[in-house]
Amino acid sequence: MTPPRATPRLHDWFAGHAAHAPLLAALRDAAAALPRAPEETLAVHVLAVLQPLRADPEVLAAAALHLWPALRAAVAPEALGPRLPPLLEGLAAADQVRALHHQRQGKGSAEGLRRLLLALVRDLRAVLVLLAIQLVRLREAGTLEHEARHALAELTADIYAPLANRLGIWQLKWELEDLAFRWLQPETYQRIARLLDEKRGDRERFIEDAMARIRAALAEAGITADVAGRPKHIYSIWKKMQRKGVPFSELYDIRAVRVLVDDIPGCYAALGLVHQLWPSIPSEFDDYIAHPKGNDYRSLHTAVIGPGGRTLEVQIRTHQMHEHAELGVAAHWRYKEGGGADASFERKVAWMRQLLEARDEGEDALLAGFSTELVEDRVYVLTPRGEVIDLPRGATVLDFAYAVHTEVGHRCRGAKVNGRIVPLDHAPATGDRVEILTAKTAEPRRDWLMASHAFLATSRARDKVRAWFHRIDRSRNLQAGKELLEKELRRVAMMQADLAPVLAKFRLDSVDDLHLALALGDLGPSQVSRALHDHAQAQKAPPEPAALVSRRTQAPIGKAPFTVEGVGNLLSQIARCCQPVPGDPIVGYLTRGRGVSIHREGCPAAQRLLARQPDRFLPVEWGGARASSYEVDIVLHAFDRKWLLKDLTNVIAQLGVNILGIQSRVDESQGLAELRLAVRVADFGQLSEVLGRLSAIPGVQDARRVG
Repeated sequence: MTPPRATPRLHDWFAGHAAHAPLLAALRDAAAALPRAPEETLAVHVLAVLQPLRADPEVLAAAALHLWPALRAAVAPEALGPRLPPLLEGLAAADQVRALHHQRQGKGSAEGLRRLLLALVRDLRAVLVLLAIQLVRLREAGTLEHEARHALAELTADIYAPLANRLGIWQLKWELEDLAFRWLQPETYQRIARLLDEKRGDRERFIEDAMARIRAALAEAGITADVAGRPKHIYSIWKKMQRKGVPFSELYDIRAVRVLVDDIPGCYAALGLVHQLWPSIPSEFDDYIAHPKGNDYRSLHTAVIGPGGRTLEVQIRTHQMHEHAELGVAAHWRYKEGGGADASFERKVAWMRQLLEARDEGEDALLAGFSTELVEDRVYVLTPRGEVIDLPRGATVLDFAYAVHTEVGHRCRGAKVNGRIVPLDHAPATGDRVEILTAKTAEPRRDWLMASHAFLATSRARDKVRAWFHRIDRSRNLQAGKELLEKELRRVAMMQADLAPVLAKFRLDSVDDLHLALALGDLGPSQVSRALHDHAQAQKAPPEPAALVSRRTQAPIGKAPFTVEGVGNLLSQIARCCQPVPGDPIVGYLTRGRGVSIHREGCPAAQRLLARQPDRFLPVEWGGARASSYEVDIVLHAFDRKWLLKDLTNVIAQLGVNILGIQSRVDESQGLAELRLAVRVADFGQLSEVLGRLSAIPGVQDARRVG
């Protein structure tokens, strides 16, 4: 009896591959100086799996360094180059996914974990290594304890076999599926294996004979085609039996052939030839070319009664259809697994498969396009129990709460990310663990719907909040909408504004309809104030004829940018009492010795002066040469707390607004603080944004413009 051949040393393995790869030469020299270890043996077996896939030197090096820590410690970091660390980080990320899978204990869908794995892997070539490692461990699973072997097989069935299927790495896919099935359902596996073993040789001879007859018929008809047997493995046989509810003897595709031709007429011509060779089974014919599947999968499927009365399945498609089925939206994995559409995820998987198929073109082809083609627009966030929640990039912890469950979102009052309390507008990153802090009763806040507050980034969550408020009785919604509108108008000092232009712009019949739209989140308060200012701007008098220009004077450079009618060379200035900014309706008051003072229409001080001295008021309008910024005073009321001033100044700085001064006083008995801020803004739009962002800061009761 010949003794089993010993596993070669890693440095011997690298010696045969290091001629044109300095990186592998460095690993060879480092490995030669290390004593043999179990990790080394595992690394050699994994490299043997990767070699037929024509993995590049960096992938081979990453596999060895990941599996044999002693080797990584023995290699100088500068010898690794800049692209190995991301590969190694991706391999390490798999440990997190494995731990989460073990925590789930088979509960719920594993799709989230598959997506999380791809999101954590920055260099997608790491997936090849992970698949190879999983396959080697499964091959040796017979030496493990039952519990460990079962966990390994379950992880493979949930995570790695589906990924191998999606990537089209059939050499790994079939073996991963079959080995996992072998350890998860040993009795069923052995029963099907015995049925196949009884007929294996006969089945292989039958398929070879069928392929030869199809090739001959196609050649005689002048049709160029590739004909190949399509093996059916144990796991796929079992899946088909389960899906169709039939015994082994009634499966038509245990014996199967695939025919690839150049064009669609060739598909139907090949189909006719196959049906001329053998009688078809009508119930087993599907024309997915004339009637593609919903995912645009196209192919002809037929089953025939071949020689000896045995059934044979034949699939016929063009090379282009086959490529689309392998790489496009209609990839075979989606048909098999019944997953839902996700364009971002499909692009990532399809690009990975294209890279794998381009490996013969060299290393540059394998790495080209990573920075532009694979911009991930999803984040995969964990619940405290390790479940994965898939969110669009930019989603907040409040979006996360609604993604977990509608009731969790309605009751949300706070959140922790990785154990640290964060505001509700915090956007978690992939791999973050989020815990939602809930109240006993459901009570969403209306300001969650305001875009300026940025609490919700997903339309799904906003719709759920709107639906909650829709269930409230009309009178409560009317009152809430009225309060929101009054707060906004008071905030921008427009309490006396006529709402008719707003009703016309948003096609509302009454002020009550406006209040309801605000209460239900269909309209934002800032949209109302913006509409009022836009209307005021549109009502300005048109430019006067050139002959009258001499009666008007533009304010001196460096002063306010407005035009005063009927006055010559005269100083003009912004009134400190109301501080108008471009977009505000304005009037001019001729002072004694200080020129024209510019007030907002409706300014209380201007109204008192108008009642006493109406003859001193002049028509004024904003001119074309705008100043770059304007001073505005803001008053803010908030609960006094630590870091309040820091939060306020951070928000203002993020908006690019300068702070000219701050005054504050605190009512110790009530714990309330009043702050007056002098800021410099560019225009009304920036002022409105500042007020909205300040109002959204935790603890702030209101923020409004003075006057």
